[in-house]
Amino acid sequence: MDFRETDEQQMLRQAVAAIASKFGHGYFSERARSGGRTDELWGELGAAGFLGVNVPEEYGGGGMGITELAIVLEELAANGCPLLLLVVSPAICATIIARFGTDEQKQRWLPRFGSGELKMAFAITEPDAGSNSHNISTTATRDGDIYRLRGTKYYISGADESEAALVVTRTGVDEDTGRGRLSLFVVDLDSRGLDKTLIPVEIVAPEKQFTLFFDNVEVPADRLIGTEGDGLRQVFVGLNPERIMTAAFANGIGRYALDKAAAYARDRSVWGTPIGRHQGIAHPLAKAKIEVELARLMCQKAAWACDSDADPAVAGEAANMAKYAAAEAAIGALDQAIQTHGGNGMSSEYGLADMWGMARLMRTAPVSREMILNFVAQHSLQLPKSY
Repeated sequence: MDFRETDEQQMLRQAVAAIASKFGHGYFSERARSGGRTDELWGELGAAGFLGVNVPEEYGGGGMGITELAIVLEELAANGCPLLLLVVSPAICATIIARFGTDEQKQRWLPRFGSGELKMAFAITEPDAGSNSHNISTTATRDGDIYRLRGTKYYISGADESEAALVVTRTGVDEDTGRGRLSLFVVDLDSRGLDKTLIPVEIVAPEKQFTLFFDNVEVPADRLIGTEGDGLRQVFVGLNPERIMTAAFANGIGRYALDKAAAYARDRSVWGTPIGRHQGIAHPLAKAKIEVELARLMCQKAAWACDSDADPAVAGEAANMAKYAAAEAAIGALDQAIQTHGGNGMSSEYGLADMWGMARLMRTAPVSREMILNFVAQHSLQLPKSY
């Protein structure tokens, strides 16, 4: 057992941090508040090969794993630039296509994931399905050489800046269980019959949220990923990376908050002494630091399990626990950082309060803390299933 990162991983961490710090939280916040995009940052990361570290080498990627992609996202967030699309595009979509795509599909999309040229949204959530993927009602019906998609997807991140979306649809019903048979399609987001409606949210982030309406959208049959009806299994291959990347996102926010809080507590003097000398300030920050580091360890374990093809039960348990722990740690660290700053914690100048929405989102999405607790209770503790 060795908890040290490899030289290559440390160099990756340093290189990403150098790029992210050059842009900084001011850039990220300005883009988010103005309705702009982080194309310059995304482009520089792509040119350096950091957006495709998990893409196989034969398709132009780094040939590494989710461990390294999580390093990229954590360092971005730790420097005030948490890019949500890294969770979606290279982690979920590229992973699923690399695992289940045909040779032609891999050649078509994976090199562009590797360079960062391609952004792909992931469309699974629906207004009436929520966490229950078996209730997905968006349908894909075969019609010769095409499929026709009809239905609605909800809270789809970055649909305005993505070229395509990996869409989870219902293509049939299992006669034994009555549950939907799911299938995955890569759908161009400028397709005829596909409309996007912005969902206003109280989150300061450049990635916007959309409702997608599919009205008889025609999709070529060669856009089907994997085997028709086997989509649920394919989706779950992407969900562990999704949870791990969400944990990295939250861990980076926790580190960002603690770095700013510690610096402020060292420099801010009241009654002739730095406020960090007082245990009322120091102890809560130390507690938050411990919790963030524990969450980072669980994230590293989950990424290792995912990359090493460990028992799927081990990987799933670790990924869910990592996501839960990181969300709680990030909220705690950010809240204490704001408290440490006093009134300045609410000032735009200090770049803390505008991170609250994103940190709080991690407790709810992409899977709620309650569903994670259900998972752990059932699978880790062997308690009766509650739903």
